[in-house]
Amino acid sequence: MNKPSFVKSYRKWLILILLIVAAYFAWTQITARQGNQKVSFIPASESCHASGRLKYCIYRSKSGANGNVVYHLHGRNLDAQIWNDDTYWTSMVQASWQQAKMLPPTVVVISYGSTWLLVPKGKKQDSGLLDDFMAKLPEIDTKTGKPKQRFLLGESMGGLNVLIAGLTYPQRFAKIASLCPGVYNISPFASLSAMRDTLKRTGADPKIGFGVWLWAKENVADEAEWKRMSPLELVKRADESYPALYLSNGLYDAYGNFEGTQMLAEQAKQRGVSVEWHPLYGGHCAIDASSLARFLAT
Repeated sequence: MNKPSFVKSYRKWLILILLIVAAYFAWTQITARQGNQKVSFIPASESCHASGRLKYCIYRSKSGANGNVVYHLHGRNLDAQIWNDDTYWTSMVQASWQQAKMLPPTVVVISYGSTWLLVPKGKKQDSGLLDDFMAKLPEIDTKTGKPKQRFLLGESMGGLNVLIAGLTYPQRFAKIASLCPGVYNISPFASLSAMRDTLKRTGADPKIGFGVWLWAKENVADEAEWKRMSPLELVKRADESYPALYLSNGLYDAYGNFEGTQMLAEQAKQRGVSVEWHPLYGGHCAIDASSLARFLAT
């Protein structure tokens, strides 16, 4: 006598659960983002090449170029074909050039994969990409033509990479634009208490901080290797002959990069380097595309 009652109760609960699941699915579909804000601009022409592990794409404006070459070292999980993405900040830079009728540089997007660090050859297996990149510049010249001036541009991971390259070889580059770079006033070999204090002081997300720490330890073997690639160490050798710097960072950067980038800007200025420092109200990789476009085109 109890079995039919149990079956009816079970069916009611099953129907209720299915209705809840269906309602949740419908709600997620209705409230999901339906598209992306896109930038209106004329994409540059693109030609892509490979040389060993290095992949690079050359972008030329259809209105011509000013003779300078910008080497764009992309952020994490991107690739050499990001420059013409109409949902990315790179298209805003191109739009700014076009609206202002500026003759832009040729852009070469550099990639060694989705995640990489441009460090000198050291004890770690994946080190040495800095040496490889510098050695490949003459080969890239054969595709772009010899540049009047070389500029470096990068965001996030790429922002750190351009600082390492430009501050290690300052005589090879005229300008460095580093956006939301991974600059820290602490070594990955510091004590846990010092790291915890840094996370608290900068407002960095602890999960992100732990990931950055692991990534750093994968690429540098010890404190001496860290000092060879830390921008705050490299800038100690700087003077007025060093490349002009464009630095920007969001105040609420979840990677905790605002503090280190601001320190780098201040130290570079004290040593006579020409510095544009753009502290922005926003999160990781908030970018002022208009001022960046002017810096790269002049």
